[in-house]
Amino acid sequence: MSEFLSNNSPFEGRFPDGHPVRTYLEENLLIRSLIKELQAVNIDANFEFFKELFDKLGKVELHFARKENQLFPYLEKYGWTSPSQNMWAFHDQIREEIKEAKKAIRSGDIQRIIMSTQQVFHSLEHIMQVEEGRLLPRAMEMLSEEDWKEFYEGDKEIGWMFDTPPTPYPEVKYIHPEKDTKRKKLPFGTDDKTHYDEGYLTPAQVNAIFRTLPVDITYVNENDQVVFYNRGEDRVFPRSAGIIGREVKFCHPPKSVDQVLRILEEFKAGTQDLAEFWIQFKGKFIHIQYFAVRDEDGTYRGVIEMSQDVTHVRELKGQQRLLDWDS
Repeated sequence: MSEFLSNNSPFEGRFPDGHPVRTYLEENLLIRSLIKELQAVNIDANFEFFKELFDKLGKVELHFARKENQLFPYLEKYGWTSPSQNMWAFHDQIREEIKEAKKAIRSGDIQRIIMSTQQVFHSLEHIMQVEEGRLLPRAMEMLSEEDWKEFYEGDKEIGWMFDTPPTPYPEVKYIHPEKDTKRKKLPFGTDDKTHYDEGYLTPAQVNAIFRTLPVDITYVNENDQVVFYNRGEDRVFPRSAGIIGREVKFCHPPKSVDQVLRILEEFKAGTQDLAEFWIQFKGKFIHIQYFAVRDEDGTYRGVIEMSQDVTHVRELKGQQRLLDWDS
């Protein structure tokens, strides 16, 4: 174990309870504990217990995801891009090794299980040593206290390896982004942009995104009035500007109005949040979904209708992990 954890009490006085670095290190202790336990199990006699322990070890994915989506962006802000490029690739290697180990466990081949899981153990120990010997010490030097205080909500969205979430650092109450007056430094201006739950967009960017999305989107407000639809280049169902302001029940053929009204009724009552259909239409397979839109307090604010041609998606098989532009 590195000098970063060399004290008899490795955390006290160095990392306050809940500090992101302390959490990474506590997860490393958990990983090592699980590995030690797995290595001591008689797989023949306790196969299901071994499988259960390995599934717990597989939650290291959350440890990796927090580094990739939380820690690495902060390091990039201060000019250290190597972790994003090199350590992320090692994460992916370990992910593949874990997949192979899980395949071996499903096969029941004991020798294959031993070989594949030992490779996972070796790789995890190596990356933990890199974390403790270089990544986390340097991150402590580079990031400010204010940076670390911004981590918790983002970490919470991804999750931790523990059954119980760590203590918030610092102890905070959730503040909705609209009421959050604190803004971290960004490499772009925000004066001409609106702050959404996460991120900033100009009206032109919002319009471009809606125009590019490969789905038809129509938004009906809480008064059953159509207030928005996206103008994509290849819509499944035709729309025109005349629909804006129209009551939604007049936008559907008579044979389907009863279903539309029932959807609205159930959404408003709070008894349903999703209605889903799929149909054959002009030789295409169309997936249609209605989603209830609600405020944070659950107040009904309307419904989004989304329609998508999924003919191509249904025909996909196997995997494609590389670009096919030159094929």
